[in-house]
Amino acid sequence: MEQKYEEEIQMLQQEIEMLEAEQEETLRSIFIEHGDRLQRELKSVYKERGGAQKHTLSKLITEVRELEKKLRRQTEINGIALNECFVKTLHKSERKLVQQLRLAGHCSVLLFQVEFAVTEIQEDDALLRRVTELNIVVDGVEFKDFSAFVSRVEDTKDLLLFFRTLRTFSERCEERRQTFQHFQEKYPDVVSLPEGCRSELMIIKSPQLPGISMTIFWKIDVSMEGVVKPSLELLLKMPDQAREFDTKKVMENGSDYFQSLLRVLAVEASIEGLIRTVFVRTQKLSQSSRCGSFISNRLFDINTCTITR
Repeated sequence: MEQKYEEEIQMLQQEIEMLEAEQEETLRSIFIEHGDRLQRELKSVYKERGGAQKHTLSKLITEVRELEKKLRRQTEINGIALNECFVKTLHKSERKLVQQLRLAGHCSVLLFQVEFAVTEIQEDDALLRRVTELNIVVDGVEFKDFSAFVSRVEDTKDLLLFFRTLRTFSERCEERRQTFQHFQEKYPDVVSLPEGCRSELMIIKSPQLPGISMTIFWKIDVSMEGVVKPSLELLLKMPDQAREFDTKKVMENGSDYFQSLLRVLAVEASIEGLIRTVFVRTQKLSQSSRCGSFISNRLFDINTCTITR
């Protein structure tokens, strides 16, 4: 009978510990989600009451501000801002702790939500920790370049690799968006972004050269190991009449010319060179059957890096 009571007491103690842990985690989640409002309430109470409570509330406000400062510093360092943090204890004993977590936030313009479980096991002097049941949701038009990598991370449960790669991928996406938007604003009559500045597609087309266009595909490849690398390709479109003057076979070699330019001038300068060398000068060129020859000569100049401004 005594053994039965001892077992029940032990179970009650474990349940109390779990409830205390859940209470602490709930308070932490409330602070993250409603920190600003809580601070305003603390200030309001601080004004209404005096005595010893003033000192206590002042200390709490100082602690809240310090935590907010650390959170902002961490966000600046890793580029990831959390809007939600939920923790629930599923199991707790002397040797084992199982918690379920949900993190939601954004990295640049990419929204994400990560749900996972963490199991901690105490073995002698070592604490073993592993992630299980990982589920990741990323929202954004850029996700199609990221989906294969996310699937692999969910299989390997490598949460650190996900967040490290997410930051790099977001930075590359932001560079592409800013570059596309820059050229659309600078050359509105020549550059169009049919799917928006966050897409991978930009079309260069001069009103002075009907039927001739250049399409730049700017993909951001992510390897299974989390290596992020931009990939740009150029597609040329030219009417049959203009192809007759394509003596330097620009239609066949235009993509190679563009890759050579990228290696020499990098992305932004290469696109600028395409626009200015191929199209801006055509404003002085009347529409004629020799426009195809003009394009060929200008692109050949690009390939030999003889761009004149």
